[in-house]
Amino acid sequence: KKAYQANEPFDLLITDLSFKTDHRDEKFKSGEDLIVKLQEEHPGLKIIVYSVEDRLQKIRRIIGNENVVGFVCKGRRGLIELSEAVIKASESKTYFSPSIALALRQKSNFEILDYDIHLLKQLSLGHSQEFISSYFKEQHISPSSLSSVEKRLNKLRIQFNANNAIHLVSIVKDLGLI
Repeated sequence: KKAYQANEPFDLLITDLSFKTDHRDEKFKSGEDLIVKLQEEHPGLKIIVYSVEDRLQKIRRIIGNENVVGFVCKGRRGLIELSEAVIKASESKTYFSPSIALALRQKSNFEILDYDIHLLKQLSLGHSQEFISSYFKEQHISPSSLSSVEKRLNKLRIQFNANNAIHLVSIVKDLGLI
C-alpha cells in the first residue's frame, strides 16, 4: 500500500498460496485471499503464484484471475521455472509450469461451475436442499428450483463417486474446491 500511495506501485507480486501462522495478526489467511484483495485494489498488478498446490480445479480457479500471469510448482526445477515466469511476466506473457500447463490442456468431460461451488458450500453448512433452493432464490442464483438443486447434486455425486451428500462434501473439501 505504501508503494502505491507514494505513486511507485509494484509491477509484480510473487506469492505462495499457503501462509504459515505466527505471532502476528493476519489480514489474509491464504495467498488466494491476498490475490482476490489485490485484484480489487490494484487491477494492473501482475501476480505469479509459487506453490506446492497441485489440485487442478483450485489452480484453474486461481489462474482464472486476470492478474495471475504465472503459476510455478515448487520442486527441483522450481527456481528455474520461477525465473522464467518473471521474464515472461516482464514481456506481458504468461508462464505455467509444464506439469500444470499439460494438465490444463487436458479437457475434462465435467467442469465445476461457480454454481456448483455455491451449491456445495451451502451443502457443507448442513443446509437442506429445500433451504438451498430458497436461499438461491433470495440471492438471485439460478437455477434455483428444488428440482434443479436435486438434479445438480445427483450429477455431482455421480461425478465424484460419492455415496451420499456427506461423502460428497468430504470429497470436495479434500480436493480444495470448498
